[in-house]
Amino acid sequence: MHNITTLGELKKSGYISKTIKEELRDNLIAKIKKKENVFKGIIGFEDTVIPEIERAILSRHNMNLLGLRGQAKTRIARQIVELLDEYTPIVAGSELNDDPLNPISDYSKKLIAEQGDNTLISWMHRSERYVEKLATPDVSIADLIGDVDPIKAANLRLSYADERVIHYGIIPRSNRCIFVINELPDLQARIQVALFNILQEGDIQIRGFKIRIPLDIEFIFTANPEDYTNRGSIVTPLKDRIGSQILTHYPKSIDLSKQITIQEARLSPSQKQNVEVGNLIATIIERIAFEARESEYVDSKSGVSARLTISAYENLVSTAERRMLINGESKTIARISDLIGVIPAVNGKIELVYEGEQEGAGIVAQNLLGKAIRNEFIEHFPDPSKLKKKKEPSPYQPVVNWFGEGNVVDLMLLEDEKTFRKGLESIPGLGSLVETYLPKLSKNEKLIAMEFVLFALAEHSLIGKNSLIRGVQFKDILGSMFSEKDFFKE
Repeated sequence: MHNITTLGELKKSGYISKTIKEELRDNLIAKIKKKENVFKGIIGFEDTVIPEIERAILSRHNMNLLGLRGQAKTRIARQIVELLDEYTPIVAGSELNDDPLNPISDYSKKLIAEQGDNTLISWMHRSERYVEKLATPDVSIADLIGDVDPIKAANLRLSYADERVIHYGIIPRSNRCIFVINELPDLQARIQVALFNILQEGDIQIRGFKIRIPLDIEFIFTANPEDYTNRGSIVTPLKDRIGSQILTHYPKSIDLSKQITIQEARLSPSQKQNVEVGNLIATIIERIAFEARESEYVDSKSGVSARLTISAYENLVSTAERRMLINGESKTIARISDLIGVIPAVNGKIELVYEGEQEGAGIVAQNLLGKAIRNEFIEHFPDPSKLKKKKEPSPYQPVVNWFGEGNVVDLMLLEDEKTFRKGLESIPGLGSLVETYLPKLSKNEKLIAMEFVLFALAEHSLIGKNSLIRGVQFKDILGSMFSEKDFFKE
């Protein structure tokens, strides 16, 4: 149908105009009946957020997606575009994307009155029907709604009473589109008031003009609850006019979080092919975010974005890749010691409270990493603290005793695989410990699990751990008490 070029041909085709809300509703109904996945790549919202969005669309509501940063709010909004018709007819040359059968602008009305069925039409692809605006304090009513353009009036020699002197803002130009305002509370209250009429009556008023333009727009707002107290708020009458407010959330489980991270991490083909990331170390990265959301040093109102784990995963792979390149190796597996490379990703993704600021971002990040290792360890191995309370024999005693005899192991960040393996295999009882509790791992993953046990035993204060300039040293716990700070401070 999008080959039709005139209004007359469009009428003969039997085309029926629909509002954008009806369009979204009809296409959603069709997809639900076909059991199609409407929101591809959105993980963890299948039973919570997505049903609420679908109900809002079926109810023809404008929406406000309310949630902390990094909860896929904007991504969801962008995917709603897929529920629009693939092509939509507009009056050719119209600023307001006028429906040829129901024009709203003075330009289109006059053009159709003059040319009738010969009026040219063009077709908009659904990808062109998405408009996004970040709310900032400097946004004006003229930006959003429009204003009188004195230059246009002078050039065309028009009176200021003539509708043609109006320069339309971004909202009128988004007629028959999905319009998204991100971070709505950042919009000044007086600007939010200008949205009242559009949401309730579907029209706008500019300056002193008597004209009213009934716009056809699906509004989607996003907001962070933190903004309600720190930077601004959504004025109550505006909230009252938004049909559905939908609460988003972080992944409920580590497995879901891991799926999101692997899906979103931007890795080159060579990184995917040459750097192996075992399930154990991938899980530790997710635990960092979960620990951060519970940490007394991190501002829970600010949230911990899913971008933390995505960036951390990318840094982990890059750390292992750098070591591989320096050593002239063709392949490698990410190590626990490579996790030092994720600290910069964590530093920039957490908002600290006063106590956290006193500790410093780097120390807090290392604490979170240490807690992640400690808590992941007891998911697979007996909890050392419980063994001690019950006075049961410890499976870790052979390893602890070996270090107690004065033995030391240095794991350097850039050492090649042969040296790395030799250092771990020199510790009696370490390999059999992994074999007992993690028997199904591959050869490479068992090696990483052996390293993991050393880091975890240090976190549980069974052996000592000191940082070196280019690595970490494991030794007897008493010998490390008089040394420098731990590599991952507890």
